[in-house]
Amino acid sequence: MTQVAFNNQTTSHIPARPADDERAAAVAEIAGLGTSITYRSTASPRYEVRSPRLRQPSVEHLRTQVSVRVSVARPAWEKRYRKAVIATDLIAIGLSELMHQVWGARAPSRQLHVEFLILEFAAAVLILRTVRAWDATELGRGPDEYTRVFRGFLWLALLVGVAGLAVKEPSLRPYAFGVTPIALVLAVAGRALLRRQLRRYRSRGLCMRNVLAVGTPSGVEELVRRTRHAPQDGWRVTGVCVPPGREGQLAMRVGEVPVICDHDGLVDAVWEFGYHVVAIAPDPGWTNSRLQDLAWDLEGTNAEVVVDPGLMALMGSRLRIDSVDGFPLLRLTEPTLTGIRRLIKQASDLIGAALLLVLLSPLMLGIAIAIKRGGGPVFYRQERVGRAGTTFSMLKFRTMVVGADRVQDGLLARDQGAGPLFKVVDDPRVTPVGRWLRRHSLDELPQLFNVLGGSMSLVGPRPPLLREVQTYDRSAGRRLHVKPGMTGLWQVSGRSDLSWEDTVRLDVRYVENWSLIMDLLIMCRTVATVVRGGGAY
Repeated sequence: MTQVAFNNQTTSHIPARPADDERAAAVAEIAGLGTSITYRSTASPRYEVRSPRLRQPSVEHLRTQVSVRVSVARPAWEKRYRKAVIATDLIAIGLSELMHQVWGARAPSRQLHVEFLILEFAAAVLILRTVRAWDATELGRGPDEYTRVFRGFLWLALLVGVAGLAVKEPSLRPYAFGVTPIALVLAVAGRALLRRQLRRYRSRGLCMRNVLAVGTPSGVEELVRRTRHAPQDGWRVTGVCVPPGREGQLAMRVGEVPVICDHDGLVDAVWEFGYHVVAIAPDPGWTNSRLQDLAWDLEGTNAEVVVDPGLMALMGSRLRIDSVDGFPLLRLTEPTLTGIRRLIKQASDLIGAALLLVLLSPLMLGIAIAIKRGGGPVFYRQERVGRAGTTFSMLKFRTMVVGADRVQDGLLARDQGAGPLFKVVDDPRVTPVGRWLRRHSLDELPQLFNVLGGSMSLVGPRPPLLREVQTYDRSAGRRLHVKPGMTGLWQVSGRSDLSWEDTVRLDVRYVENWSLIMDLLIMCRTVATVVRGGGAY
């Protein structure tokens, strides 16, 4: 027998762990008292029964709501992933040191080398923890993880350099200018491999954080849609919390996600169901004091409180936290790609394009020969619109029969492109070689010459046609604020399978939030996308 504790301190007894039919009967009997129950797995198993906040629950509802109540703990996969990241960073430092010992100048004494190596590892642990490079909430998603790693290793290089000057030992200077930068490259590569494996797991619904979405049904629905569209971010909305006051809303579902409580039952739901994230969607019912009370109530639960400010397209690069007399404000800065930022991007474009042309020249020569054997010119030139509405001639390997533009009007009935884009699946104008080139985006390699010429960038929005630009609204017109790119968020997020709205949204997000780290991440993801060959036709 187990004890059933009521909120009003009255008690009853039902069999411990009844079978499903017996449990339903027991719940039905308790439901007559207007209560809900939760099984507590303790040394003395018992059901805790509470008065409902919205309505008297039905037997079927209570049958599905009986759950084990445990304190919110970090997921086991998250702990293992964090340990793997820490090990990767330390191994990267060790490997860079080993490379230095094999190919570089050695320290004058073994004792000095060992002491310096121990200090370097200790400093690395301290600095990487200080800059929160091992923060579990940031690992595996977003560019902030790599930004923190870069900042941590930069501080490590400065510290090592100062230490070398302090002991006046020239043989230790390579640690600052060689060993530490190599360790940074190895650490980033290791984290990228770990993140790639994590994304594979998440694509199968594994290694996810359970999210309780709080807000009105209309406000929560967009959050549910976005989390399903981007499983790589690791969020899975499994419950919805709605404002109180509407009869029967516990039976509702928002985007196929069940409503499990109202605002008054939010804290209890976090404890009962072990939510890792509480996401507050835009809701006029949430005041500053109410949000503060929620944060206090969830202290010690390990559950994150995330608030959607209604600025979904903006990222941290443009948002600043400010305050007036203690009142918190989000300051929105103007997107800029001028000055040193513009010089960095131009330099990375020129250097990157030149290196890629050298490395890929044998492949490009082989493609040119294959196209020429089929007859006709190797390259195809097309007028596109670039930054600030200027036009330029974009180069591509020819993938269609000669004169394909002249028969396009006859294929308008088969157009399956999103918005103003013209796309035809199994386009009869595409040659056999061209079909393979398009699948792996190899037809775009000649655009490296456009990058060298300054009309394009390695990463940026998709280069549009003039007829497409003529249909742009104000939002789509933001794409013309930067140079178009060979690849971009649209390329690594679905390519031709995207809707027009998603294509514009991704390009505008890039324009509004550009950073060098974002460019590096997109280029790394492009390699995997091109190899898979999905979304291109």
